[in-house]
Amino acid sequence: MLRPQVLWRFARPHTVYGTSASVVGLYLLAGFVAAGSLQPVLSALPQLVWAWAACLAANVYIVGLNQLTDIEIDRINKPHLPLAAGSLGWRQGVGIVVGCGVASVLLAMAGIPYLLLTVLLSNGIGTAYSLPPLRLKRFPLAASACIYSVRGLIVNLGLYSHFQQVMQGRVELSAAIVWLTGFMSIFGLVIALFKDIPDMEGDRQFAIATFSLRFGPERISRFCIGILAFCYLGFIGVGISFLLAGNGLWLLVSHVLGLGILLGYGVHLDLSRREAIVGYYQLIWKLFYLEYLLYPWAFFSFF
Repeated sequence: MLRPQVLWRFARPHTVYGTSASVVGLYLLAGFVAAGSLQPVLSALPQLVWAWAACLAANVYIVGLNQLTDIEIDRINKPHLPLAAGSLGWRQGVGIVVGCGVASVLLAMAGIPYLLLTVLLSNGIGTAYSLPPLRLKRFPLAASACIYSVRGLIVNLGLYSHFQQVMQGRVELSAAIVWLTGFMSIFGLVIALFKDIPDMEGDRQFAIATFSLRFGPERISRFCIGILAFCYLGFIGVGISFLLAGNGLWLLVSHVLGLGILLGYGVHLDLSRREAIVGYYQLIWKLFYLEYLLYPWAFFSFF
């Protein structure tokens, strides 16, 4: 019998949290940009739950498929994962992945076409990333582009358009979503690059080319922290420029906080310890969640 904790580990909790935060954050942003209030947000709650279920199913499909194709690598890099540890059987894993893939499409088909397009593109890129003959994760540039495009472009523009259509009956790509898409695209790139640093041993043994193996963990970590810090500074600048209008102060304070956390822990990052690298990688994911949950409130009318 499949235990809930095994299924939870198979779903990769940090990605589940990331998907959930992005769905909720984009839902709030679409509502606040449309009306600056909670009225449209509260009236469309069933659509939020429906989109969240479809996106979670797609998330499990993508991360589960990656585990099915990486069992031998995971026994070196991530031996705690259910398939690598033997706590989940191959057939069970296949059943979960196929079931979630089908469920994600069926759930999305019942909604507005923007949701279906988001799920289909995400699932398609996730399949190409993990599954032969393409198995794009073998190529560093293609692998980074997969994660960058899904977490940055497809999810943000697709879900925002879906929720705007639900709440307004039309789609308008405002400056707010353009800024967020740009920022989260960089986050997606950083996640794509940084995740390979603690997995270098297994990737080396199985000939999975990564930027970490090519350029070294020090250069990749500095690059990731640097470009993310640059993006935080950009949003701090936006907050300062809008300080006298709307909620520029919220943008300013929330991104000063994020930048402080990023650099405060980054200064003390010990790249010789795998546990420290994994911990900082999880911190980047937490900042990813935080951005989605804080950013929309800059467009909420408190008065």
